[in-house]
Amino acid sequence: MKKTIVLDPSRRMPFASAVQAGDFIFCSGHAAVRDEAGNELTTIEEQTRQIMVNLQKTLAVANATLDDIVKLTVFLKDQSNFLKMNETYRNFFKSDLPARSTCIAGLVNPLMLLEIECIAYKPVIS
Repeated sequence: MKKTIVLDPSRRMPFASAVQAGDFIFCSGHAAVRDEAGNELTTIEEQTRQIMVNLQKTLAVANATLDDIVKLTVFLKDQSNFLKMNETYRNFFKSDLPARSTCIAGLVNPLMLLEIECIAYKPVIS
């Protein structure tokens, strides 16, 4: 099986934004404490929205979209943010929702309110 590293040029972390292995795309955890203009994102809604936009960009590099996601995992810092995160998240999917798990977790950056990783399925056309 061929493995392709997907690099989002806006990320500067010591790991791939995603790895495409066969027909699957495995996206690393995405977080967002600042928007593209450098403004700090302090609410769960702002961070969720920016993470989903960033996931769209990462998937686009692999010729995929949010509609190709089959599984997401959401890591929330605070359980009280679940409903607001869920409302914002839901706006990014038209109809078929992916499978999802949500965990309460300690996150590596104190400014992060959540992190989202996903797996997408996009058949490779040969």
